[in-house]
This record gives sequence, structure tokens and C-alpha cells, in this order.
Amino acid sequence: MKRIVFMGTPDFSVPILHTLITSDYEVVLVVTQPDRPKGRKKVVTPPPVKVEAEAYGIPVFQPEKIRTEYEEILSYKPDIIVTAAYGQILPNELLAYPEFGCINVHASLLPELRGGAPIHYAIIQGKQETGITIMYMVEKLDAGDIISQRSIPIEMDDHVGTLHDKLSEVGAALLMDTLPSVFSKTITPMKQDDSKATFASNIKREQERIDWQRSNLDIYNQIRGLHPWPVAFTTYQNKTMKIWWGELEHQEYQGMPGEIVAKNHDESFTVICGNNKGIRITEIQPEGKKRMTVKDYLQGSSDRIQIGSKMGE
Repeated sequence: MKRIVFMGTPDFSVPILHTLITSDYEVVLVVTQPDRPKGRKKVVTPPPVKVEAEAYGIPVFQPEKIRTEYEEILSYKPDIIVTAAYGQILPNELLAYPEFGCINVHASLLPELRGGAPIHYAIIQGKQETGITIMYMVEKLDAGDIISQRSIPIEMDDHVGTLHDKLSEVGAALLMDTLPSVFSKTITPMKQDDSKATFASNIKREQERIDWQRSNLDIYNQIRGLHPWPVAFTTYQNKTMKIWWGELEHQEYQGMPGEIVAKNHDESFTVICGNNKGIRITEIQPEGKKRMTVKDYLQGSSDRIQIGSKMGE
């Protein structure tokens, strides 16, 4: 039975780990990031992968810096190391150890969207498809030889949450389809074309801010490409307002980008974008408040949103 060390951290990694645990392979160790404070109350919380591993009684190792703290992993004598959204680059000493190498399950069609936020960028950039790549790991970000790939369409109502879950399941299935040929050494890996590489570095605060000068399609992609985390935002009446969800409108309006041009039965409001078409905003989070529907927000006072006023000033 092949001995696997699995390395991963967030929710994306959990179905992949679960599939390995319940397969004919033996997961001998799970490596994940250290427990971190989460939420407003900064409660120290274990990574989702640790919770899954402990549920099956599998040993967990949580090094702060894998570059210098990898000896523990070697002591488990893995035949292969499988990673999925682990969050640190592995040192060569680790990459060179297993007989069958170190392979990574990555949520894009490499060489596109190397880096930590490929699902966000695929939607923000308006791509119509994305997928999973399984590759051999090298000591460079997502640059190793490709073993297998599987693509899926991005639907117009997909957001990071839905696409994340689809890709996680595809990743688990593709891994199980790929491992037999890795172990039999019957694959011919394909080198990546570095000239076609694009990058999906972690989302920065400024990327969350809506620029109403852009087209309504660009803004719609931004909203769904940041939903349900970290969430797009704008300003209204000198306060921050998160925009949790909106819908495309196809009619044209007169007005300035960012101007509120309609209230729709007190259930949503329409903001004009740079191409004179609108986004119908349906779910928001005013500064200091919880996430809510626009309907609930306007029930407090329908004057809270005024036609002719501007967002993003």
C-alpha cells in the first residue's frame, strides 16, 4: 500500500484529503498550517484540513516554516507527497525525497493563474472556463510539469463559493484518476510554457474597491469574483458599504458612473456604470452592520437610498 503524506490547509483541500483517506492508499501524515486567530474575537482556530485529519485519527504536523522544519515529514517515509492549497513553497530536500515525487492539485488550467487566488481571478477576469491541474512540484510557484488537467465551464451566476466547491470535487476525482499512472510511471508530463504564465496573487484591499467607471459586466464579475470572500465594497455617504451581490441590467441609463438611478420595488437599487448600463444591487453590508438584503435595509427607512445620489465618491 502506497504511503501518502498530504499537505493542505483550507476548505478546498478537505474533499481531496477525504477522498485519499477513504481510498486504497494510506495517508500516514497530514501537514497543514499552524492554528491561527480568526474572526473579530480572534479565536485560535485549527485549519479545516486538521479537523478532517483528526476525525480519522491521522497524525497532524503544523510547521511554521516548512523550509527548515521538514525532517518530521521524512521520518514517515512517504512514497509520494500530495499537496492542495498548502500555502508554502516546499524546499528541494522535501521535493527530492519521495520515490514518486511531490504532486500538487491546483485550481486553474496552468500556466494560467499561478498563485494563491486562481478561483477569484478566473471570475474577475470574466473567463468562461477554468479547471484543475495536477503537476509535479518544483521549488518555484506552480511552475512544475503538468501531469493531468480537467476543465469545467464558469456559469454566469457562479461566484467564488460555488466555483470553489465544484473545483474541489473535480480536484479529488482527477487526483484519483491520475495517481495510478503516477505510481506505474506510465505518464509523460508536459512542460509549462512560461511565456503564457499569468498570476493570481492574493487579493489586495484595493482590488476589492468598486470603480464605477468600469463596465457593468466588469463590476458584476468583480462582485461575484469576491463573493463570499473577501467581498467587494464601495462608499456611500462617506461610509464603507460592502456589495455582497448584484445583477446585470442590460438597459441604458442617463447619468454619471456611480449614480443611483432607480429603486426597484424597494427590493434593490440600480447603480449606473461606465458603459451607461446598470448593476441592480440586491445584498449589502453597511458599515458597522451585518450583511442584509436591500429590502431589509430599506424597510428601516426608504430614504436610506436616494435616487440621484452617488456611490464611490
